[in-house]
Amino acid sequence: MLRWIRQQLGFDPPHQSDTRTVYVANRFPQHGHYIPQRFADNRIISSKYTVWNFVPKNLFEQFRRIANFYFLIIFLVQLMIDTPTSPITSGLPLFFVITVTAIKQGYEDWLRHKADNEVNGAPVFVVRSGSLVKTKSKNIRVGDIVRVAKDETFPADLVLLSSDRADGTCHITTASLDGETNLKTHFSVPETSVCQSVSQLEALQAVVECQQPEADLYRFVGRITVTQHGEEIVRPLGPENLLLRGARLKNTKEIFGVAVYTGMESKMALNYKCKSQKRSAVEKSMNTFLIIYLVILLFEAILSTILKYAWQAEEKWDEPFYNQKTEQEKNSSPILKFISDFLAFLVLYNFIIPISLYVTVEMQKFLGSFFIGWDLDLYHEESDQKAQVNTSDLNEELGQVEYVFTDKTGTLTENEMQFRECSINGIKYREVNGKLIPEGMTEDSPDSSTAHLMGEELLFLKAVSLCHTVQISYDQPDCLVGDPFSHANGFSSNNMEYYASSPDEKALVEATKRIGVAFTGTSGDIVEIKSFGKFEKYKLLHVLEFDPNRRRMSVILQTPSGGKVLFTKGAESAILPFATSGEIEKTRLHVDEFALKGLRTLVVACRHFTPEEYIDVDKRLTAARTALQQREEKLQEAFSYIERDLQLLGATGVEDKLQDKVQETIEALRLAGIKVWVLTGDKHETAISVSLSCGHFHRTMNILELLQQRSDNECAEQLRRLARRIKEDHVIQHGLVVDGASLSLALREHEKLFMEVCKNCSAVLCCRMAPLQKAKVVRLLKTSPEKPITLAIGDGANDVSMIQEAHVGIGIMGKEGRQAVRNSDYAIARFKFLAKLLLVHGHFYYIRIATLVQYFFYKNVCFITPQFLYQFFCLFSQQTLYDSVYLTLYNICFTSLPILVYSLFEQLVHPHVLQSKPALYRDISKNSLLSFGTFLYWTLLGFCHAFIFFFGSYILMGEDTTLMGNGQILRANRQLMFGNWTFGTLVFTVMVITVTLKLALETHFWTWMNHFVTWGSIAFYFIFSLFYGGIIWPFLHTQDMYFVFVQLLSSGSAWFAIIIIVITCLFPDAMKKVMYRHLKPTSTQKSQSLSASQTQALSCVESLCCYQHGQSGCSRLAHLLEQMTVQCKASVNNCHASSRSNRWGGRQQQETIIMSSDEPLPSLGVKSMDYSSDCYSP
Repeated sequence: MLRWIRQQLGFDPPHQSDTRTVYVANRFPQHGHYIPQRFADNRIISSKYTVWNFVPKNLFEQFRRIANFYFLIIFLVQLMIDTPTSPITSGLPLFFVITVTAIKQGYEDWLRHKADNEVNGAPVFVVRSGSLVKTKSKNIRVGDIVRVAKDETFPADLVLLSSDRADGTCHITTASLDGETNLKTHFSVPETSVCQSVSQLEALQAVVECQQPEADLYRFVGRITVTQHGEEIVRPLGPENLLLRGARLKNTKEIFGVAVYTGMESKMALNYKCKSQKRSAVEKSMNTFLIIYLVILLFEAILSTILKYAWQAEEKWDEPFYNQKTEQEKNSSPILKFISDFLAFLVLYNFIIPISLYVTVEMQKFLGSFFIGWDLDLYHEESDQKAQVNTSDLNEELGQVEYVFTDKTGTLTENEMQFRECSINGIKYREVNGKLIPEGMTEDSPDSSTAHLMGEELLFLKAVSLCHTVQISYDQPDCLVGDPFSHANGFSSNNMEYYASSPDEKALVEATKRIGVAFTGTSGDIVEIKSFGKFEKYKLLHVLEFDPNRRRMSVILQTPSGGKVLFTKGAESAILPFATSGEIEKTRLHVDEFALKGLRTLVVACRHFTPEEYIDVDKRLTAARTALQQREEKLQEAFSYIERDLQLLGATGVEDKLQDKVQETIEALRLAGIKVWVLTGDKHETAISVSLSCGHFHRTMNILELLQQRSDNECAEQLRRLARRIKEDHVIQHGLVVDGASLSLALREHEKLFMEVCKNCSAVLCCRMAPLQKAKVVRLLKTSPEKPITLAIGDGANDVSMIQEAHVGIGIMGKEGRQAVRNSDYAIARFKFLAKLLLVHGHFYYIRIATLVQYFFYKNVCFITPQFLYQFFCLFSQQTLYDSVYLTLYNICFTSLPILVYSLFEQLVHPHVLQSKPALYRDISKNSLLSFGTFLYWTLLGFCHAFIFFFGSYILMGEDTTLMGNGQILRANRQLMFGNWTFGTLVFTVMVITVTLKLALETHFWTWMNHFVTWGSIAFYFIFSLFYGGIIWPFLHTQDMYFVFVQLLSSGSAWFAIIIIVITCLFPDAMKKVMYRHLKPTSTQKSQSLSASQTQALSCVESLCCYQHGQSGCSRLAHLLEQMTVQCKASVNNCHASSRSNRWGGRQQQETIIMSSDEPLPSLGVKSMDYSSDCYSP
């Protein structure tokens, strides 16, 4: 009873044993002692927050940020003690930051909830109370009988009970789970396969016992007990009986299955990695810099407090006549007073920690992310899909990627196989318009028609159309359950669809059908083909299944004439050694030619049996298949005996159609210093072939293999051999191929050795990978000592784990569902878009945010250091140098917009240059723009400028107490003119102008918005100060600033001081930039100089008045400037060339780039150059 109460209250975990018992249709035992097990519901959850935990969880995550937590403490301190500034100066910005961030993160999580609701609300049909009930996917319970129709996905992990087929089988594709597009056959047990109606299923009494949920897609152990006529029949269950959530039903009208694993306990969900908060390298650097500034702040506060008490050690300064202590102050504890003064200084200097940095960063990331969606170069017109951003927190991480982990099927390839060439009897053929044309002939040549194919050629086509495991689906659903040859009298090539165990088989069977030998279906053991209009029926006697050791598959058939023949196809190395007749050497040469073209090759052969030979073969196969001991070994012996003395028929060349520009994209990533790893669930032969065709592996590369390792020792020895080969072989590049089983062994105890081999390889290919293994590989690289930034890209549910594990996850909007897209940080339609996403967008985002972070610290050092220096001149009385309004508005209004606009539109180099020169990506790798040296430079620059502000104003104005703007002597006005607020306002004015112009010096890409906010911010400061100081504000407690700014600007000395101090600050910085650019330029600066020297004289003028269509009105002036600067080498059409709206700066921008003759542009989406001569010329 107590245990039952604990279970109902949720204190006991739902699974107490290693197995679970599922009662089909939830027919529980009738005895009263049975307690039903608790299972998860069928909801899929990819979101982070709920309505109930959003506020506490989001606040917890935000206050993990050092700056947020720090300002919370400062705000509480200001509430508790008497401080020089109002609590509003800290509380208001903090509230604004927290609110903006919460709204942004809440909106992004709402999108995830919306996507989850679409999945969980999908309609399904469940058998309940003797009828078929329509309900939502989330309402499925363990034990429910679910009906799934053709082409629908399975809503939970189901044990197959029955299908519309008499034998209880069904066909499924698992492309969204393991990336394989082949057709898989699943089975039901005989006792349940007869239950094909709802009434029969309702009467079914069965219990499924199986293991608890686990992530392995290929493992399932269970049994089903069916009660018939009071007798219990027990049948074993394996992976072939389990239909996984996310897989799709094919070639079967409908099936019924019982749900055994639901929701987050399904194998697909268990292969998802828990969604954690990803933090970019820039954010980590920001936190490090904040800690350093916090130390500087504490140092300044402690030093000021100590100096205050040192100064007050003299009695005349401890209690001057004008500031007598009260009784309470005299009797207060010295320790408490010291703490109170320390906290007061802490509040006075707290603006050195820039809380507005986080607001600006959040706004920059959120607004900047729209540029990815707006980029037409990332729009895929065929599928009408644009790039989408699911998480804007990682924009800058796109510029720091060092490793790319990519899926193969659907990511690098289109998932489409195309028959290209074949070799028959030593003659090469290619397919042209459904005809086989011999090499050297054209379609119109005499004797080129396939109608003349005879002998070996026809036998080859029949072998290809008969030796396979292809299934057929017809548009008419009745064809599946009726006579499979009912179409024979009215055969139509348009109503038939092939499903195959491998995409190669499907491509080959479709090719033979186009040529004239069509596979038309099977009925039991009868296989039918249509050979050039004539139907032929063969009896299928035996199938010798494919296995990775033999690397071939065979069928034994009885021909219409009664003869027995073996057809076999497989890899070259698996067929040619056993061939004794046919054009062996010519075929071998043709296979090598096909492979060099990147085609997937298969060799086809046959063997004719005499009646005596077939009797012997049949006995051997039957004995091996029925053996209870060592069945696999006996089958291998029988297969080897049968598949010999072969007659070679020919070979095929099939192309796995790659996505457009995959090879160029991988090469661009390689030039950018990014290593590409391919992780796939496919067989290693298939994976290697695609790697070679897409340029991941080069033909000249030394391919190393770590395959089929069976023990730790064997794996370790092979790794050592590979490491030795890498050292001994004087080959520039190595490639590594590793399978899933060997990888598990390598990661168990030999991680360091495995990583050493991998890092010395230019490309790594991991095949036969389970989804969680993909995530483990990514984690292995992430946690290595170098801590590289990783990116994972895939299109199926099997890629979700690695997408979530990597620093940046990208989903491909492919044909395998939307799981990868929903769980990714970014989504694109094609792999080729990855190049621009990283090389252009990543580059821009990183340089923008890196400068933003450094600049914020710089301008806050400039802001607070004069406040610290001022304490030396006011007896450390905690008197503020600036008015409280200036304190509040400095970061919010006066200096906020220029850096925000800069961080949205800045471009160091034109986008086309970045794409044509991928090596520029290396200049920003390893967080180089946020290195400690760069950070130190900006910090010291801030301190230098602050000293110049303070002491420049002090020296230039402090001694000049008589000279006014009109030259009059006004000593009586000295206090008004040069008091505390006047001096502070002068320092503040110089500071606002200097930090704004400093950002202008850093800006390379000027748009009208940059001009507007840069000069507008300075103008706004002057206008606001005149307005603020020119009126007596009734709601203010004091009127300290009344007429101060007007009086200051009336002084010629003040104007002189402002100009001199600003020039003194910025001139050395400008000179340093010029010297470094000429004496020690970076690759990026060289590219700037190259493009500028050839295009700037024209484009900078053209950009002012270039019309969207037609000729520019400024062409004469532009051409004249080119001639004066000796830069006009050719007449270039700058308005007719591909001008378009510049998505980065919001203006029309010239797209044509003139490169030097020895640096051609690759064809990676870069517009071709226009050297047409119709430019306007004088």
